[in-house]
Amino acid sequence: MMRILGFAMAGLLLTGAGSAWAAGELEAQGREVFAHWCEPCHGDGPTFPGTTALRAKYEGKIEPVLSKRGDLTPDFIKINVRKGVSVMPFFRKTEISDQDLEALAAYLTRQ
Repeated sequence: MMRILGFAMAGLLLTGAGSAWAAGELEAQGREVFAHWCEPCHGDGPTFPGTTALRAKYEGKIEPVLSKRGDLTPDFIKINVRKGVSVMPFFRKTEISDQDLEALAAYLTRQ
């Protein structure tokens, strides 16, 4: 009985560690997606048009740099990526796959 309990506990510990590892991998993939597709407009600095537009829109009340925000939700990110916003284009599944979009949402909501 103790042996079975030991195996069950080891399985739980490995599953938890695996989940943390998988979440870390998903965020890393999301960082790559962000760097390729989003950062050219939404990077940190005054020369990025998406960040500049958000800075003007929010008038200093909300962080304009997407990667520094803590208020974004996965659904909000996915809708804006698929439908576009103002002059930001929409992105097709052939550009940002559903898997990459999940990873991007995980990266931007990691905080």
